[in-house]
Amino acid sequence: MHRYRTHTCGALSEADIGTDVRLAGWCNRIRDHGGVLFIDLRDHYGMTQVVIDPDSPAFAQAEKLRSEWVVRVDGPVRRRPAGTENAEMATGQVELYAAEIEVLGPAAELPMPVAGDQEYPEEIRLKYRFLDLRRERLHNNIIMRSRVIDSLRGRMKGQGFTEFQTPILTASSPEGARDYLVPSRVHPGKFYALPQAPQQFKQLIMVAGFDRYFQIAPCFRDEDARADRSPGEFYQLDIEMSFVTQDDVFDTVEPVLRGIFEEFGGGRPVTQKFTRIPYRESMLKYGNDKPDLRNPLIIADVSQAFADDSVTFKAFKSVVANGGVVRAIPAPGAGAQPRSFFDKLNDWARTEGAAGLGYVILDGEAGAPVGKGPIAKFIPPEVLARICADAKVGPGDAVFFAADTEAKAARLAGLARTRIGRELKLLDEDKFELCWIVDFPMYEYNDDDKKVDFSHNPFSMPQGGLEALETMDPLDILAYQYDIVCNGIELSSGAIRNHRPDVMRKAFAIAGYEESVLEERFGGMYRAFQYGAPPHGGIAPGVDRIVMLLAGEENLREVVLFPMNQRAEDLLMGAPAPATPKQLRELHIRSTATPPSAGPKPEADPDALVSPHGA
Repeated sequence: MHRYRTHTCGALSEADIGTDVRLAGWCNRIRDHGGVLFIDLRDHYGMTQVVIDPDSPAFAQAEKLRSEWVVRVDGPVRRRPAGTENAEMATGQVELYAAEIEVLGPAAELPMPVAGDQEYPEEIRLKYRFLDLRRERLHNNIIMRSRVIDSLRGRMKGQGFTEFQTPILTASSPEGARDYLVPSRVHPGKFYALPQAPQQFKQLIMVAGFDRYFQIAPCFRDEDARADRSPGEFYQLDIEMSFVTQDDVFDTVEPVLRGIFEEFGGGRPVTQKFTRIPYRESMLKYGNDKPDLRNPLIIADVSQAFADDSVTFKAFKSVVANGGVVRAIPAPGAGAQPRSFFDKLNDWARTEGAAGLGYVILDGEAGAPVGKGPIAKFIPPEVLARICADAKVGPGDAVFFAADTEAKAARLAGLARTRIGRELKLLDEDKFELCWIVDFPMYEYNDDDKKVDFSHNPFSMPQGGLEALETMDPLDILAYQYDIVCNGIELSSGAIRNHRPDVMRKAFAIAGYEESVLEERFGGMYRAFQYGAPPHGGIAPGVDRIVMLLAGEENLREVVLFPMNQRAEDLLMGAPAPATPKQLRELHIRSTATPPSAGPKPEADPDALVSPHGA
């Protein structure tokens, strides 16, 4: 017999009744029923009920056991007594009668229980992550993550893609977030950077003549944490393809993502043909560029209605007169809501920095809505009828308003759309709605620097190519830039790349960058494009976010093995940590940081090399 086990804790069935087996695992729960002990023995594969009565030679040892002790149990498999079967367990028809127990690993008093789904503070969960990962829900999430990655690999290889690995130590390259820098020991004063994404390398792979690349790529960004963004590092399905149009990328990616959500989504419906929504349309109708299409509410622009001379509501009229907009958010059936519903939404809008959220409650008979509420008296019936037609509301409904600059009104209207949809329980939570956001603007006006700057990705191909750059207003130029969104979560950005040096020079010149900037900051890729680069494009869906959606979680921490906390600290391993004086000397670095107990901060040495993290 094997030293530790003949079967796993999820393997026993009625076919094993009467046989002697050996199991090993953790004591998940220990119950005393009138002197008979029951242990739910758990391992990676499942759980088996172990029974020990006072007649068993293992009883004395069993009385000493505690939760999470690791034990080996020998004995015969029996059928559970009638009425005690557990249909929710794979092994629920049988039990193991313990004849011998060996303690393999006793456990100290637990800082948090493993059994059950109680919520515990983040600090405890992350400091004792190895215990947290034993909990069933989290354990299953991590197993799902592994299976999703296996499936992604299989689906990509099935379409003729080859997996390549790109460097981890590379040059700093602005990708929209801060780099993690790594000091060089052999090149004093110089630093490597951890890649924010394999962007330049995957494009160079195309220039090198490899046609269809993918990688489950680690990415590193020194940015603040959010529920849908892990601090420090994340993983993405990185894809690049040569000789492709935007449609080719979509046709490649859609079956991969649709298949993943169908395979692991537990039977929930999945979008079959992803809707394509232009960026400006998305900002108008949904208030953002990552719309949750499970929410049926559509925002309408009603600026012209409030500009009408007959409207006397000065707050909105002045917004429109000064170049702003008024957006209407429908609330079907909200006319029956109590006053507190509207007051809470108003109070919430103020927490978002708005003056409030104006509204009109619609009464009257079909076709002739009558407005009620604080601003209804300022809107004549004929104007209200136009607003109702635009917002697609009628008697029994309500309509809310966001008035401000276009960007601020869109943001508030988008947040209000989400909140109203949830408050009124309009969302179909039990499906996956995927869409493409397309036609992003190539440029935007930077109010801080008072100049035209890149809106999204500076390496996207402008629609219309060089001619568009030379003849159009930069703010009217669109890019072959696209995002993929699922249930209001952005899974990825992608683009058809600007592979032409002449087009690239002009694109950067419009944003005020000389060719020297291309040479200095993107020299490797810029030089490569001068030696025959194929048209190419790609995308990089986030693995963490895909698994988060599939697992029904709201925080990436629940689908990552060893995440950091909100302050980018690894509480389990104690990172980041101060370097020793010897390490700093080897790296030619002098720290300007003062340990908390070391008193006042000394004067900084202007000639010292400073660690990028200040430690």
